[in-house]
Amino acid sequence: MPPPPTAVSSCWRGTRRHRAKNLHPHPAAVSVKQPGSGVRFQQFSSLASAAAPALRVLRYQPASTLYESPSSTPPRQLQAMAMEKAASFLSSLLGGGGGEPAATVKSIFIYPIKSCRGLAVSQAPITSTGFRWDRQWVVVNAKGRAYTQRVEPKLALVQVELPPEAFAENWQPTPDDHLVIRAPGMDTLKIPLITEHTTIDDVSVWEWSGSAYDEGAEASEWFSTYFGKPSRLVRFKEGSDIYISLGIASETRPTDPDYAQGYKIMFTDCFPFLIASQGSLDALNEILKEPVPMNRFRPNCLLLVSFLLIKLVLFDSILVDGCHPYSEDLWKTIKINNLTFLGVKLCNRCKVPTINQEDGVPGTEPTETLQTFRSDQVLRPSHKNKRQVYFGQNLVCKESLSGEGKVIKVGDPVYVVQAFASSNEAPA
Repeated sequence: MPPPPTAVSSCWRGTRRHRAKNLHPHPAAVSVKQPGSGVRFQQFSSLASAAAPALRVLRYQPASTLYESPSSTPPRQLQAMAMEKAASFLSSLLGGGGGEPAATVKSIFIYPIKSCRGLAVSQAPITSTGFRWDRQWVVVNAKGRAYTQRVEPKLALVQVELPPEAFAENWQPTPDDHLVIRAPGMDTLKIPLITEHTTIDDVSVWEWSGSAYDEGAEASEWFSTYFGKPSRLVRFKEGSDIYISLGIASETRPTDPDYAQGYKIMFTDCFPFLIASQGSLDALNEILKEPVPMNRFRPNCLLLVSFLLIKLVLFDSILVDGCHPYSEDLWKTIKINNLTFLGVKLCNRCKVPTINQEDGVPGTEPTETLQTFRSDQVLRPSHKNKRQVYFGQNLVCKESLSGEGKVIKVGDPVYVVQAFASSNEAPA
């Protein structure tokens, strides 16, 4: 019986119900098709050896051009094989010193209202709290507690718009600029980006509690009608120039100091950015009965990797493509447009990825399948089992500490500066 090929996206088909209790390192083969021809290359390397030869690097080809592995190879074993190959590839890439990018930014997503639909944009300015406008608003109940799709899946149907120029560097709104909100069965709601606000106290998101700007009675009535219970739309009290000039104090919400000391966020769950990869989604969809789109994972940035066998995605919403499935697990330090992003922890996933973003109906997938090969037990066997599943990695931007942020654009190259040897070493 020939050795199983290295785990790439097409190697996952037909393994949905297969389970493996033990991982046994053994030789693996890579079979790829030369772009524009019928010629295939095959190279073997030993997964048991830390000094295994690096893969031959070709330009990226879609997964459909790759040989499929036998369907008997279980997801856990394929996961281990994929991560070891990713680590080997990144090691050779980092040691090459050629300056070639590992990926390019494919898509950028901003979520102005927490848990509502996102916006795909061509560029996004980096601020001290993440992408500008990201999770700057949140809907709260009568007690000031934030709504999320975990408890209010109807948020998935709320669409938002901002002026296209709002994502230009140094753009400032005028009283004529609005946040536009739509939902099924509701009239269009327009919220001025510049207006006088009253402040409400005891707004809470997870462990944080503070004051926020109330967006007024019309917004409150709109969301109360939509959810059928008292609700309000509030805005984070950020330290923008216009409010500082009025002598209005801003709020500060720190990230978890155990993972990222000194960084700030607004109404996002934990960290300002989330990275994941298109390759990771492709690999997952190969074993799902019904494929899911990337919006289930609500990333900020999707990356497209330039080399064969390297595909990636970002969750505050940067999406990349072109790399090994789940290579983003290993990214310790990356650079985009001369900005330094630090990988602070693997992103443990809640209920939201199981919610269909088109109709707001929850289900069991993809979490049920992720549990078979993306759990603590599989990825981090030497650590405490937190009973979590992981997809993507949380990031912070080093330059945001000093307010030196720039703009990230679709098409920007992504450089890997430092990488973990395995997902077992990555914080989670």
